[in-house]
Amino acid sequence: MKPLALSLSLIISAFPALADKPNTDLHLMPYPQQVTLSDSNGLVVDRNFSAKLTGFTSERLESAVQRLNNRIERQTGFFLTTPIQAANKTPQLIINVKAGAPTDVQQEKEDESYSLDVSSTQAVLNANTPYGALHGIETFLQLLQNTPNGAEVPAVSIEDSPRFPWRGALIDTSRHFIPVNDIKRQIDGLASAKFNTFHWHLTDDQGWRIESLAYPNLHEKGSDGLYYTREQIKDVVAYAKNLGIRVIPEVDLPGHASAIAAAYPELMTEIKEYKIERKWGVHEPLLDPTKPEVYTFIDKIIGEVTELFPDKYIHIGGDEVNPKQWNNSKAIQVFMAEKGLKDALELHAYFNQEVEEILKKHDRKMIGWDETYHPDLPKSIVIQSWRGHDSLGESANDGYQGILSTGYYIDQAQPAAMHYRNDPMPKPLQVDDKVHTDESWETWQFEAPRKRGSAVTGTFTLITAKDGTRRGFIDYKGRSRRAVFDIETTQGITSFWMDSWMGQTKPRVELQDGKLTGHMVVGNAQYTMTGQKIAGTDIENSKYPTAPYPVALKKEQEHLILGGEVTLWAENVKYDTIDLRMWPRSYVIAERLWSAENITDVDSMYERMETMGNWATVSVGLQHEWNALVGMKRLANGKDIRPLQVLAEAVEQAQYYHRHHEKSTYENYDRFDPLNRFADALPPESLEVRQLNKNVTAFIVNPKDSTAKIQIVEQLQSWIDNNDALVTMIDGNYLLKDIKPVVKHVTQVSQLGLDLIKQIETGKPLTANELESAKKLLNDAQQIQDEVVVSAAYPVEMLLHAAY
Repeated sequence: MKPLALSLSLIISAFPALADKPNTDLHLMPYPQQVTLSDSNGLVVDRNFSAKLTGFTSERLESAVQRLNNRIERQTGFFLTTPIQAANKTPQLIINVKAGAPTDVQQEKEDESYSLDVSSTQAVLNANTPYGALHGIETFLQLLQNTPNGAEVPAVSIEDSPRFPWRGALIDTSRHFIPVNDIKRQIDGLASAKFNTFHWHLTDDQGWRIESLAYPNLHEKGSDGLYYTREQIKDVVAYAKNLGIRVIPEVDLPGHASAIAAAYPELMTEIKEYKIERKWGVHEPLLDPTKPEVYTFIDKIIGEVTELFPDKYIHIGGDEVNPKQWNNSKAIQVFMAEKGLKDALELHAYFNQEVEEILKKHDRKMIGWDETYHPDLPKSIVIQSWRGHDSLGESANDGYQGILSTGYYIDQAQPAAMHYRNDPMPKPLQVDDKVHTDESWETWQFEAPRKRGSAVTGTFTLITAKDGTRRGFIDYKGRSRRAVFDIETTQGITSFWMDSWMGQTKPRVELQDGKLTGHMVVGNAQYTMTGQKIAGTDIENSKYPTAPYPVALKKEQEHLILGGEVTLWAENVKYDTIDLRMWPRSYVIAERLWSAENITDVDSMYERMETMGNWATVSVGLQHEWNALVGMKRLANGKDIRPLQVLAEAVEQAQYYHRHHEKSTYENYDRFDPLNRFADALPPESLEVRQLNKNVTAFIVNPKDSTAKIQIVEQLQSWIDNNDALVTMIDGNYLLKDIKPVVKHVTQVSQLGLDLIKQIETGKPLTANELESAKKLLNDAQQIQDEVVVSAAYPVEMLLHAAY
């Protein structure tokens, strides 16, 4: 489990429904709505396997059957003798589709249901539409396993349909260009996980990626020669359609416009020479909403986009508008006064209304990020939220449809468990925040500076009941009140956790004499945290804290939440690392969007995610394992990569945006920063550290648990034994020199863990010097070094707390 990973009791506190957890015995992801297992023998699949289409047929379904056969050959190693159904032969799989899709262009809401019944002699897949059939085929392939009886699909009956209709993935190809073949491979992955939407982020400050006939300077001057031709785009759209995937383009307006500015500076508010932006971040160029030629430009571009993308939706971006150019323009200020627009927000809304009219002219609907929301826009628009559930809920309360991306940002390398807990549906406050008779309370104000951006500030309040149990909540500045979980005080350190907009967040602080000192651990890395007590039962005339409550929806509004999207921004992503960032954890988000809300067992999720990772490599052809292997081989410089792979078990890349913040301090923080570090070859989290965390928890609860102890000792010893080989490799390679302190810390932390196990078993207390030395080592190891954190230090820290 993650260094800050959740114990079983913590998971249950976050998800009370686990008391009646549903069956998740099969290695399927996303898990179907209804699964009934049979004691009968399964369907053995051999080289004579064949499938037959009945009912409605089409070229798309015929190609789906051909892909099914090809992937069975991949999964089994067989050469199928009759891949196309012979007339005189009984098929092992019958695919019965009731009717074709209602329209040629896939809609946001389609019938994607299917049923699958498998016996020892035959499997029958029924679906009302081709979309359900495509999903059912993926389930059949996930069920196919090598067993003692041969390649076999278990006897099972499945009834399945998605919880949310909009299940997508945004891939940013502007910040770093991604070639077409790599895009198609991600679409293969999306289809295998039952996603139905590919959100293609095609324009931004760092590049315009669409060939334009009307405005050729866009791709000639705004792309560094890296763009998709019209034929390539049509090819990708057709490829996706064949797999049941919509393709929605994003053309970012009016900000994120540096590439447009480089091509057509006369469209900007401030007319001057511009270049494609190399730096990451939010930049100044803004389209001028007072110029008729700007709307002519948008009209022609939208016309071209509609020729390439048949989907009814076009994403206009609309986020992170820096109003500096608008505010500094006298002409725009006059225009705003004439129109009665009081500020840049109202000017932005005016611009969006004009764009919406253009979209309507082209028979298209608008999607935009949170900033596009305005009550003057029609209810047909969709709001995509990066700001979170409150923003999503507020727009839904006003009758607007929405999709969630907060909590699904997979460029941040968060624990899969955090994504899994992140349900798209806005929920009310998950704790009783009222103080009752015989209860005491205390409120602490805090500040946690970050290397980039403003400090994280706010207050948290802890309530103690008469029986000593505690509950609490946190009020981040500018955000709604959130419950905190698992409040503990160990050796003077108070800790609790919650999921924030930054991800999994765990303050660990000393509260003494009215002063707060310690750390806020976000993901796996720390921010220094300081503060003071500002109110409480023991402070006279204390005012109980107030804050807005989470925005919750009424039952009749819930249909407005359409679903969510995996979001992969590309500052730290390129073509040879994209699979490692996307897979297999996008299956986890797919499950949250498809499966029943009460499918929440984290241990089951991780077990099935690992299986999906292997299956996706073999059956789907995804390259997450290959990306990691190539990254390691480059670092090993012709030597055995095993020492680096063992090191990767004990460490993780810094999560959340810690890597971005680190790069902004010691590199150019631009698109030319190399992505060749050890961190770039690492998956988002270490499953070995997750297991170590589980074993340490079991050992602390019961030091006589020999199984847990043996596994802990074996793991720690393997990291110690790996030290010499790593040091030799590092000394001969400049690419590895910056991880030398990491290697040293892994060895020291592992040895400390072994020593602490002996200490716990003997009951011998640590001396004051030993305790301080251990604390310093663990704190040092938990710091970011070369964009990496020794995450194994967190479970070893649990051993330290148990030893004194």
